Amino acid sequence: MEKLQYISQGFTIEDQELNIRKGLDNGIQWIQVRWKNAPEQEFIRLCEISKKLCSDYHSVCIINDHVQIAKDLDADGVHLGLKDTSIETARHMLGNHKTIGGTANTISDVLQRMNEPCDYIGLGPLRFTSTKEQLSPILGFEGYQKIIENLKERSLEIPKIFAIGGVVLNDIELLQQIGIYGVAVSGQITNQPSVISEFKTVLQL
Repeated sequence: MEKLQYISQGFTIEDQELNIRKGLDNGIQWIQVRWKNAPEQEFIRLCEISKKLCSDYHSVCIINDHVQIAKDLDADGVHLGLKDTSIETARHMLGNHKTIGGTANTISDVLQRMNEPCDYIGLGPLRFTSTKEQLSPILGFEGYQKIIENLKERSLEIPKIFAIGGVVLNDIELLQQIGIYGVAVSGQITNQPSVISEFKTVLQL
């Protein structure tokens, strides 16, 4: 599984497509198509475009929230929030070969996600981010550390956890020391797509 995920950004379908193209041109190999409050038909169109682009670039394309769209387009998987479709339902709809990620904010969320089970956990937010409207309590590095320590105390295998929420390049080394598997980045890659190569270097991809 890739360790770097780009969460798409943009207020219009044109912005979204442009940012996704820039990400792919700069070497991103995993895109999560995320466009909150978009008109449904435009979102479906964006997902169609993204799926084709990702196929052309041999990159992974997962859809945020919308399991049915992911199924209809044969996308590589979905990412689900805690209030979205259940992991169990998504797995039943998509099959075992698709990637299903789940959001978490607390140790109890992480344990829930491990039991469900999803393929990876998007744990956050690391810090404040303007890309998320209803932001969960901010974890900071200390929050991640406590959750990893809690899992170790329970003698549980550490799942593939992705840090999410305001993550930037300079955070990677500390997150890896804590035991975080990968990162999901939106803002910094949108604003500076050339930084992808540096992310990949630090993540040793």
